Amino acid sequence: MWQFLSNAFKKKNTTAEQDPMKKFLIVGLGNIGEKYQNTRHNIGFKILDYFADKENLVFETKKLGDMATYKLKGRTFIFLKPNTYMNLSGKAVLYWLTKEKIPLENVLVITDDLNLPFGSIRLKTKGSDGGHNGLKDIQEKLNTTKYNRFRFGISDTFSKGRQVDYVLGEWTDDENKKLNERLDKSVELIKSFALAGVNNTMNTFNGK
Repeated sequence: MWQFLSNAFKKKNTTAEQDPMKKFLIVGLGNIGEKYQNTRHNIGFKILDYFADKENLVFETKKLGDMATYKLKGRTFIFLKPNTYMNLSGKAVLYWLTKEKIPLENVLVITDDLNLPFGSIRLKTKGSDGGHNGLKDIQEKLNTTKYNRFRFGISDTFSKGRQVDYVLGEWTDDENKKLNERLDKSVELIKSFALAGVNNTMNTFNGK
């Protein structure tokens, strides 16, 4: 009898430990350092920081990034802000994806997008890097283009030859006034991604 109960308990624990479908890796892309803090390129960091402030989460510096954990309705959200700089983001993503045994379909990468109007949000399950060095490195490290990415529009209102200055520039006063509403919507999208699934979330939020 004791052996039976012991085996049953072990089986139950093993099942819980091996249930990766309820764990999600939410990666915000950006560059570390105060000078990058409020730049367009750092919207991934900004969204996760905004989420953390709303839910009283604290980021801790761990291997290859700053991390925080959030639990909601049986789901565990692992937030990651890589400290490898944008162009080497894939190293941190692959490391924590592997360490936490999270399936690829439960990964969401948050990035800026020049091809979308300011504040537009678009969730995709695959696609090219679109010339984005952070996505390019993630694609190379994961060896696939099939991973979920949440693109936040920063628009392309810059003159010829000024793209780098624009991307690494700070939000305008007008953009800052509108940003909080867009950040609230971004938080809702992240929660929906884990609770309702990627397809329902795309239908609900894309273009909104």
